[in-house]
Amino acid sequence: MDEQQTPHPARPGAESIVCSRCGTAAEGPPPTWTCSMENGTRHYLCDDCARANIRAIEGRLDSAWW
Repeated sequence: MDEQQTPHPARPGAESIVCSRCGTAAEGPPPTWTCSMENGTRHYLCDDCARANIRAIEGRLDSAWW
């Protein structure tokens, strides 16, 4: 397994976390949201978008395909 760790965002109030699919803004730190790295950029997905695309996420498909 890859031991490289991905840095977490700064403090929860320091940046606004928005779903990259539907644009829903998180109210506070989103502990149940999904986070992925694509081409060096962090993407967050809300619960609904993650559930709707779970197979593509688990298959590591690029988000452009789903």
